[in-house]
Amino acid sequence: QVQLVESGGGLVQAGGSLRLSCVASGRTFSNSAMGWFRQAPVKEREFVAAISTNGRGTEYADSVKGRFTISRDNAKNTVYLQMDSLKPEDTASYYCAAETSGSPYNVKYEYRYDYWGQGTQVTVSS
Repeated sequence: QVQLVESGGGLVQAGGSLRLSCVASGRTFSNSAMGWFRQAPVKEREFVAAISTNGRGTEYADSVKGRFTISRDNAKNTVYLQMDSLKPEDTASYYCAAETSGSPYNVKYEYRYDYWGQGTQVTVSS
């Protein structure tokens, strides 16, 4: 069993920054690829970013490329999402997810992930 707890969400003006954190417990964190997804009201959940087990491989949704940065600290069992140049359309609940195979493939798809956090709300005002 893996527990994921996100934090760092909040209200920010357009153009501002936020840093989300996700702390994992209950399993060897370094063996799991990690992802961030988001869900806006009346929209389906969508992929934001993912990172490989050692942190050397990353993937981003086109909508956040160049603005968001995913990173991880395996010593702290934590994955981060640095969000810069925020836009109102980034408003959503953000979810951290963990997969258990360690594979770096198809990490944009929800089915790859076995555990999910409860989410943290990010609101960007115009």
